[in-house]
Parts: sequence; C-alpha cells; structure tokens
Amino acid sequence: MDYVIIGGGIVGVSVAYALQQAEPGARVQIIEKETELARHQTGHNSGVIHSGIYYTPGSYKAKFARAGSESMRAFCETHHIDVDICGKVIVATDEAELPRLDRLYERGLENGLAVEKLGADQLSEIEPHVNGLAAIRVPTAGIVNYTEVTNKLAEIFQENGGIVTLSETVSAIDETRDRVVVTTDKQSVEARYVVNCAGLQSDRVARMAGIHLDMKIVPFRGEYYKLKASRRQLVRHLVYPVPDPDFPFLGVHFTRMIDGEVEAGPNAVLSFKREGYRKTDIRLKDLGEVLAYPGFLKIARKYMKTGVGEMVRSYSKSHFVKSLQRLVPAVTASDLEPAPSGVRAQALTVDGRLSMTFTS
Repeated sequence: MDYVIIGGGIVGVSVAYALQQAEPGARVQIIEKETELARHQTGHNSGVIHSGIYYTPGSYKAKFARAGSESMRAFCETHHIDVDICGKVIVATDEAELPRLDRLYERGLENGLAVEKLGADQLSEIEPHVNGLAAIRVPTAGIVNYTEVTNKLAEIFQENGGIVTLSETVSAIDETRDRVVVTTDKQSVEARYVVNCAGLQSDRVARMAGIHLDMKIVPFRGEYYKLKASRRQLVRHLVYPVPDPDFPFLGVHFTRMIDGEVEAGPNAVLSFKREGYRKTDIRLKDLGEVLAYPGFLKIARKYMKTGVGEMVRSYSKSHFVKSLQRLVPAVTASDLEPAPSGVRAQALTVDGRLSMTFTS
C-alpha cells in the first residue's frame, strides 16, 4: 500500500480522495473502526458551509474556508447533492456588541467576502422575528449534508481502486526507515505513508506512532433543540450572535438544515466520553484522562463562570430558551423539541490553550 488513512470521517475520506486524484494509480486504503463512514463528527454536525469571516485575514484558515466553500458547492452541484446557499446573519443584540460587529465586518471585507452591514430596519426586512440593533449578512454561507458528501467521495474513491476497510480498530503503528506497519484487530497493513485523520481519537493514534504531543483531545458536547415544524418560519437564514472574544465557541444560534429542520443551539459542555452524545454516556478512562490533564485544569479555572452557565443550560430548558430569546424573542419552550448532539474534538495544549489549528 502507498497510503493508509486512519479515520473514515469527511477529513479522512477527503484526504484519500485528494491523494488518489493527485497520484493516479497510487494504492490508498482507509481504515475506519465503525461499521460505516462519517459516524462521529461528520455525522453529528449541523452541516454549515462556513464562509471564513471569523478567521484572521491572510491566514490559511481564512483562505481555505473561502476556497472550501466554493469547491464544496461545485462538488455538490456536479454530483447532484442538495446544497442551499441560504446566507448567514450575525446579529448584535446590545450596544456593547456593536464595536465587535464592526471589527468582524472589516475582517469579512479583508477576507474578500461580499458581506453587507445591516441596520435594525434592514435586518427586520429579511428576518422579521430576529432581535438586533445591527447585523452582518454573509451571503456565501450555506448548508449541506456532510454524510452524503462523504459517501459520494468514498464512492468515487472506490470506483478508482481505493480500499475502504470498516469495522477494524487500529491497535499499533510501527515505523521503520521506509515503511509503516498499521496493525488492526484483524490484520496488518504495510504502507509508505500513514495519515492520521482519527478525529476524537487522533491524539491516541499519534501516540501509537511514538509521536510526542504537547496537547490532548478534550471532547466537548454541543447540545441542541430544534424548532417544531410549525415554527420554522421564525428564521430564514443561519442566525448567529456576535462571538464573544473571551470564549472560544460561537454561542447559541439558529441553523437551517438541508432537510428543512431548524436547529437551535448548541451549548458547550465537557463530554464524559470521547464519543459521548448523551448526558448519560460515561467512560471512566476518557473522563479520568481529562480530569488529570494539567491543561484542562488550567482552562477550567479560566472559564469557570462560563462553564457553569453552560452546564446550567444543559439541564435547564428554561435557561436554554432565554439564551435563544436574545436572538429570537418569540421562541418559547413549547416551540422546541430535543435534537441530536454532537461532540467536538478540541485540541487542548498542556498549558491550557485551545489549539485552533493552523493560523499562519
């Protein structure tokens, strides 16, 4: 084998697909521990195609977000996958947020995005139920089903000779001068290169290969509600708050889904299991690793007040509703139904910094 990709989410499958496109004839194999592809982060996210407005102008993240948005739309149109470029509004609900909104608008312009600044009246015209003093409209944001995209990529990959191996868990990685042997619970595969795309398990896979990391994957669960069908007209775009610079998550928002549903959330709470999508999911090994990790203890102290608030919202629907009402005052508890949760694989450094991946 030329390349072995560990992990069958959209990142792993995209890497395999790209390698095959770049090197026709290369022997590429994906190894995934689940019975199907896209079972974790790929299959538990809200399907947003982000524009890159939040990222530092000129950074790889900003460039790749814009290029990725364009290429994702093109891929979906070519392969007849439903995609909706519905646009996003980022809304300031109080005076203190207006300077941050202005800076975000300038960032969008610097990133080459066709952003539009809206006053309260203009916002009301396009989002009559949304409360805001001002907003930014980002027309290039959209939605798609990433599981469907992943499966189409895998289909093309296999048609061109790629191998997808399911239901096999990698247990060891042994590297020599010119080869790498990947051992699973069923076989050993020898390759020239191994690419780690294991998401929530990526730090453990790296350690198998003898790579020392100054970070650990800490799982944060995002919990959602969804609007009942009769109340979906409350939002027409993706509706987001102005992000808090002192908190590394985007805050609760409203997300139109490709199937017509509208999700509301998420909060962000520590998951007691790497792949723990329910409050009752606990794995003592996973939880113990997090609680014993110096980086987590440092960040927990830093965000203690915010973290407590997130936990309260996790167990109190009324508090969750209050946070949603900042954006859409007409939302009530009776408008909401429970929706599936997702788990974010957050890389956390040993000194307590949230690693936001490459930025330069």
